[in-house]
Amino acid sequence: MRTNTIIFPLLLILFFSCQTDKKERTTEAKTESHTSKDYQDLVALFKEWRTFEMPPKLEGAPDYRKATFTQRMSAFDELRARHVAIDTSGWSIPNKVDWMIVWAEMNGFDFNYRILKPWERDPAFYKTIWTYKSDVPAHEGPTNHGTLELWTYDFPLSVEERERMLNDLAVIPALNAQAKTNLTGNARDLWITGVRDIREQSEVLEGMKSAAGVSADEDIMTAIEKAQTSTNQFAEWLEAESAKKTGPSGIGKDNYTWYLQNVHLVPLTWEDEVMILKRELARAWSALKLEEHRNRNLPELVAVDSPESYDALADRAAKSLISFLEDEDILTVKDYFNPALREHLGSFVPEETRNFFYITSHYDPRPLFSHFYHWFELARMENEPNPSEIRKGPLLYNIFDSRNEGTATAVEEMFMDAGLYDDAPRVREIVYILIAQRAARGLGSLYAHANEMTMEEAGGIHTKYTPRGWMKTEKELLIFEQHLYLRQPGYGTSYITGKYLFETAMAEYALLKELNGEVFELSDFFDSINRIGNIPVALTQWEMTGNSDHMIMMK
Repeated sequence: MRTNTIIFPLLLILFFSCQTDKKERTTEAKTESHTSKDYQDLVALFKEWRTFEMPPKLEGAPDYRKATFTQRMSAFDELRARHVAIDTSGWSIPNKVDWMIVWAEMNGFDFNYRILKPWERDPAFYKTIWTYKSDVPAHEGPTNHGTLELWTYDFPLSVEERERMLNDLAVIPALNAQAKTNLTGNARDLWITGVRDIREQSEVLEGMKSAAGVSADEDIMTAIEKAQTSTNQFAEWLEAESAKKTGPSGIGKDNYTWYLQNVHLVPLTWEDEVMILKRELARAWSALKLEEHRNRNLPELVAVDSPESYDALADRAAKSLISFLEDEDILTVKDYFNPALREHLGSFVPEETRNFFYITSHYDPRPLFSHFYHWFELARMENEPNPSEIRKGPLLYNIFDSRNEGTATAVEEMFMDAGLYDDAPRVREIVYILIAQRAARGLGSLYAHANEMTMEEAGGIHTKYTPRGWMKTEKELLIFEQHLYLRQPGYGTSYITGKYLFETAMAEYALLKELNGEVFELSDFFDSINRIGNIPVALTQWEMTGNSDHMIMMK
């Protein structure tokens, strides 16, 4: 089995990309790097890298000014040179995988600096307040380093939390002021849609005034007012500047492919992803029609029509899913799975305001709850953190997307095929509708990044090719998703391409078992995936099989 195939070509590519980038910098790394063979040196370097990745402060806010980046790049070059100098020969595959994770993160920083430049091109990057916890290891899309995580606060505020809130609020005016200088890009779709995110932040700040204990706290009220005034002024400035923005927002096919392979470690090209998503879209539609034909004599699914009926349905669905996973030996069910799922069962939504996912959950929430495998993974990170210092926390730059979104999408169909809906065959139709929707939205995002379509036109594919018109009911979801995928290359496709990579990993793992005369156990496969952690699927496959041939195309 080949375990070193990938390393040498990637190091050559990394060397040449480093040399090219230095031409644009005012200083070069001066420190001579000495070869190390010690894994602990990688761990130490990782900690230094993560400290470096946090930008310096300017008036209390993260500093994203161009001059600051230029000044810092020589230190970045030194870190990357030290990383390249580490000799991984003789290391275990898990340790080599950790080396690749650090490599990918450094590539992500470099790509953001050279190409994506969210601080210059993307007004939504300056959204600071987050009202909810992400269902993946970190917030989706490029996110600034000074966020106020409102969902972590309990009101009325304790003394300690009050101080934290004041510090968090103080970042907003300074960051908004900096944004007006930094935002020099010409990406029209990102600019126009980003105004919406900043306007929403003002609404959140207004709502904070009515939280318990806030109105009686003069300092907190003053801080909120300053943040809101600043946010409103920023939104007005964005709107005034929007008429000047005429350029494309996509990063282009070549940049997209480089980013996939070198940052998210997805061994595919832009063209590969187009083909995979087209294939999945066609497969989902045809499978849906076959299911509808097979089920033609069965009663139609009926959506629940009251809060009480939804609560009862969601409770039954949660019990059904957890019992299925345990009774059918799909994977090892941990004690924290059930409470993690039950925190996110949702609630009744009137029919006229249901978006795509609410439509599905009001017929049967189990397909959506299967996707909530996310919450099992986050609970695992809290209760059983990965022993590797490098992979125990969220990977930067959404590098986890193929793993977390791909797994969550894959298990929807895998659990179905393993028998989850034997008691309700028509629910299978919902699973294929979910696959079609994710393939359609990802396909649109690919054309948007190739600058062959505007964001609105990409949304047209998203809407048109989602079965039963279920994406035509509520436009906010459409805008949110296409905007996110234009901001974060590779994310919109990661649901389907990650599913493909996950299925490939299962196939290779099963083949290895067969060649070795061993029995394939589904629970062993899932438990191995979970044990390895929230890292790109290509790396997971390498660690599970000992073979890295599938990664050789990364360049």
